[in-house]
Amino acid sequence: MPDPTHFDRHADLYDSARPPYPTALTDRLAALGLLRAGARALDLGAGSGQATRILVDAGMEVTAVEPGRALAARLQSTLPDVEVIRATAEEVSFPDGSFDLVTIATAVHWFDLHVVLPKLHRTLATDGRLAVWRTAYGDPSVPPGPFRERVQRIVDARDAPPRRQPDETDTASWARALETGGLFRTVHSDEFAWSIDLDADDVRDLFTTFSDWTAAEAREAARAVDELGGAVTEHYLTPLLVLEPVR
Repeated sequence: MPDPTHFDRHADLYDSARPPYPTALTDRLAALGLLRAGARALDLGAGSGQATRILVDAGMEVTAVEPGRALAARLQSTLPDVEVIRATAEEVSFPDGSFDLVTIATAVHWFDLHVVLPKLHRTLATDGRLAVWRTAYGDPSVPPGPFRERVQRIVDARDAPPRRQPDETDTASWARALETGGLFRTVHSDEFAWSIDLDADDVRDLFTTFSDWTAAEAREAARAVDELGGAVTEHYLTPLLVLEPVR
């Protein structure tokens, strides 16, 4: 089963190996009026701070919540002006109306939404917004090439139970999950397709950061890159959901 402590054990690698979110995502957040200098933002499950940096660069007053000791320390050292709280999203509590924007980037699948959503409903200002996005490592609209076929064979060889949550690219199902209980409604949905070129070392490092991949599997994926010519183009997808609190 995926292990949420996996990321903290690979904090340095996580920070260097994970590709940044596409600029089209940042541009859309800005166009929607969510990135406002001086506004108050909360980044939940912040990791090493990839999404946090988007908020900081926009001039927002940012609080980041990250349970991993090593990841929180790295985030604090690279973004010293951010208030970093080492806790889970379920543990933290803030006064009502504390934030204009809450972001959850490639982390919502770890949360107990029955606990977190009521907290966020209270924490957001009346006109605040919840922005949820993630990187899906694989774009289902792109026919699988030889590397993706090799990756699928590695996955198929596992003896692991299926996940109970929606598929990472099932944006409509994630919207319904976030609207559960009637506390939030979706006001914007989008998907950003992008690609990145990776060599064998890049693939080994990136796949090592995945919580459901073993080190041996990551090495096997890297060998596949070498056998396929030394570099591959990966097609990824970043779905975005923006929700408003129902008052």
